[in-house]
Amino acid sequence: MSETGQPGAPDHLLVEITGLCKSYTRGEEVIPVLEDITLGVAEGEFLALMGPSGSGKTTLLNILAGLDRADRGALSVGGLDITELGEVDLAAWRARHVGFVFQFYNLIPVLTAYENVELPLILTPLSRAERRRHVDLALSLVGLTHRRDHTPSQLSGGQQQRVAIARALVTDPTLIAADEPTGDLDKVSAEEIMELLARLNAEFGKTIIMVTHDPRAAARARRVIHLDKGALLAN
Repeated sequence: MSETGQPGAPDHLLVEITGLCKSYTRGEEVIPVLEDITLGVAEGEFLALMGPSGSGKTTLLNILAGLDRADRGALSVGGLDITELGEVDLAAWRARHVGFVFQFYNLIPVLTAYENVELPLILTPLSRAERRRHVDLALSLVGLTHRRDHTPSQLSGGQQQRVAIARALVTDPTLIAADEPTGDLDKVSAEEIMELLARLNAEFGKTIIMVTHDPRAAARARRVIHLDKGALLAN
């Protein structure tokens, strides 16, 4: 069951955010995007971030995932203050600890499903045989073992998103960051993707933070947080 509003302080916090602020500059104008965000996300939680366009939810997700930086505030993931990391260390942390799922899949068109899922492992010290075991397991979890040799153009939208989820899983990340994972899918495919994410959370304990506009997708999360004009809405 989901709840709406600003969270309390769950046990075993994986993500801890305090006083997070972010703004962008357009010419001489400073545009605030996030204002004094304080939030805790428990290990094994499935959290949905909702709000109108421009509310700051994707910016918040990108900061949590190490794709963007806050102007000020504290942010720790797994006890590590990632705001203190330099660019090289942050990229290494992101590669090891975060799996990304995007609205438009971001698959490489000329690569097969297997090769797309293998990509995050290429620069790791894993042997080819070890990489194969990881990829085979990830594709099995999303039900696409039989489509491993197909390129994205040979797959449906729902299947492409499953490949993207397998790619996000293949490194066994600490956190899965999903940005509108059903936004480009038909109703049936969207439901299948949400069923998969819910299963990854319930059966495998994966921590998932998802940005969505879709109330049906948000209903599959265990908790729903609303943002508006860069601030978390209180109960």
